[in-house]
Order: sequence, then structure tokens, then C-alpha cells
Amino acid sequence: MEPNSEITKEKYGVDISSIREAQVRIDPYIHKTPVFTSGSLNDMCRRKLFFKCECFQKGGAFKFRGACNAIFSLNKDQADKGVVTHSSGNHAAALALAADLRDIPAYVVIPNNAPNCKIQNVIRYSGQITYSQPTLQSRETTTTKIMQETGAVLIHPYNDVRIISGQGTIALELLEQAPEIDTIIVPISGGGLISGVALAAKSINPSIRILAAEPCGANDAALSKAAGEIVKLPETNTIADGLRASLGSLT
Repeated sequence: MEPNSEITKEKYGVDISSIREAQVRIDPYIHKTPVFTSGSLNDMCRRKLFFKCECFQKGGAFKFRGACNAIFSLNKDQADKGVVTHSSGNHAAALALAADLRDIPAYVVIPNNAPNCKIQNVIRYSGQITYSQPTLQSRETTTTKIMQETGAVLIHPYNDVRIISGQGTIALELLEQAPEIDTIIVPISGGGLISGVALAAKSINPSIRILAAEPCGANDAALSKAAGEIVKLPETNTIADGLRASLGSLT
């Protein structure tokens, strides 16, 4: 069993060490977000609830942690050529902000039907936008073209060990702030957040429970878990536009 475990660990590339390294790397740039409680909600559910408020993170979401870790782990030659991603949401803005902090270009491929508020976030952080058709194939083709033209480094929104390690820093903070927690509920879409949180939390407390939450209308993670392989939905039906992605090979 031991040799197989080492092979898996080497292939995956994320563990408690990489998450702790990410915590040190991004510490000068991120907010250590607060944990709030609510007596009313505690009474309603007869549990003690803790809310890790990443809505107060720079860029407005947890995505800045992973983007910041990815950007600041690049060597100078890589960084000078910039970074590229395809995203219509928080990852796009987070990557643009992190790149702006390091003073390197961020090329962001955005579908032409993306909400204007999300486009404005990318512009605010000096991201260079290229529009694509609202299909995954168009987004990936456009991204590949930019990579070929600029040499920019691809930073995937969730299927990237640097991103997963960065998101895992949330669990390090949370269990310092509220060490008595026995269950963590994490929203799941592409799976970068829950992958990092589960790895960090289980390393600190192996008995802790990790529960994934997703909309019924975008339940590919539950279906994938049951099938033992990645299941992609032909369409999703949820107002939660940040939870419509499919799991990646790493997540």
C-alpha cells in the first residue's frame, strides 16, 4: 500500500505541505477573513454554526487565494509572459487582480454572454479581455490561441494544483479560528475549493466530516461520486451561476 500511496501523492501534487507553503506565499496579499456566528440560526438548527466569510476576501471571493498562489509561484521568465485563463466569473477577476499586484499581463477569455458586472470586475483589475462564443470549445480554442501568440501560462480556474493549494488555506484559517468544528460544508462546482479544504482539514483532523453542497439542477458531482467517474450534464438549471462547472481530473 505504501508505494502506491507515494505514487498517488506525487502525481496529485497537493498535500498539507503545499497548502502550508501557499499560506506563507499569499499571506502578504490576502485578507484573513472573519468567522461569524448567529445565535438565531444556531437555535433553529440546534447546532453551533460557523460561517467563513470569504465574501470579504479581496476580489469578493475565495478565488483570490488560489489565483494569488498560482501567480506568485511563477518564476520570472514565466511571469514576464503573463497568464491566461477562461472564465466568466470570480476566477477571472481574481486572476486579473493577482496579476496586477505582480505587474504582469492577465489575458482573460470571457464568453460574449457574460454578465456585464463580471466583465467590469476584470476591467477594473486591468485584465485584457478576449471574447469567445459561450461554449467550452470556443473558450478553450480562444485560450489556446492566446497561449500560442503570447507564451502566457494557463491558470485553470480549478483543475490546477496551485489553485487547489491556495484554496486549501481557507481550512487552515478556519480551524485556527474555530478548532471545535467537526463538519465543514463546502459548495462544489469545479471542485478546486473542496479539494483544498478537504486535504487541509483532514490532515489537521482526520475525523472531521466534509460535505459537498450543490444545486439539484447542477448535481454532476453527486452523480460522478455515485458512478465512480466524471459525469458531465448536458445542461444545468440553477440561478447559482458559479456552481455550473463540471469536476476536473484533479478535483
